[in-house]
Amino acid sequence: MSTSLFDTVIVGAGGAGLTAAIYTARANLSTLVLEKLMPGGQIASTEGVENYPGFPEGIMGADIAQRMEAQAVKYGVQINYEDVKNVLPREKFFLIETSENRYQAKAVILAMGASFRMLGVPGEKEFIGRGVSYCATCDGAFFKGKNVMVVGGGDSALQEGIFLTKFASQVSIVHRRDQLRGSSILQERAKKNPKIRFIWDTVIDKIQGNSKVESVLLRNVKTQETRTMPADGVFVFIGHAPNSGIVKGLVEMDEEGYVISGGGYRTSVPGIFAAGEIRKGSVHQLVAAAGEGCGAALALQAYLENQE
Repeated sequence: MSTSLFDTVIVGAGGAGLTAAIYTARANLSTLVLEKLMPGGQIASTEGVENYPGFPEGIMGADIAQRMEAQAVKYGVQINYEDVKNVLPREKFFLIETSENRYQAKAVILAMGASFRMLGVPGEKEFIGRGVSYCATCDGAFFKGKNVMVVGGGDSALQEGIFLTKFASQVSIVHRRDQLRGSSILQERAKKNPKIRFIWDTVIDKIQGNSKVESVLLRNVKTQETRTMPADGVFVFIGHAPNSGIVKGLVEMDEEGYVISGGGYRTSVPGIFAAGEIRKGSVHQLVAAAGEGCGAALALQAYLENQE
């Protein structure tokens, strides 16, 4: 294993991490970004982004992710695709261990984001990749002419549900309340779409099938009545869980695992900053993640100047 020293190591190459990297690199700080999957984070698997400033016609999520990555690399950012296992404080530096290497950093930005939250019901894990999905743009084409269910009532559920109508013959949006939480424009689009129907006040208690998803057990949360409905696929969009496991016990977190930060995106450990969806109080929007990445990078720059 090699051990290289950087001014900053940024864990995560989503909107927050890549924006932070652009700012630190432009400040002539040697910058390493570590990412275990792909650049862009969740935005890379989103079909269309319509609310990011500067793109009035919208832009594909994968396109904006690639542009952000290219911009970071242009300014000298090193991006390594490795899975970070530990972030450990040392006397003068932080030690970042991956499955392949060890790196030292004068300061660290945590930008690991959050993962899609699971339902936690029988059959869910068993049928991942066989009818259960958390990414419509990744798996929607497999359900051409099929009957699918979308679980959730926020922007993600509505946006991905609308996208699925390009392939599925029917999309049933299952929501545990009697009204949606998503933006007005997405609600209007979904309600006008003839392929979409809503199942209110309902949750999925079980996902059933043999080699693949065939049906779901639904339960009305008001009457507690249950019924089985056929389904070829179940797409889950019920929020996020922070990817903060590698710093558990190191920095202060809330009860859900979101990293708590103060002014300047500083965590409870001097020299460690947090930005984006990993941070308590984040609004889970790309434009906000980019802003937080910028703020964390500027705060990190000031921190290093004070250490000299």
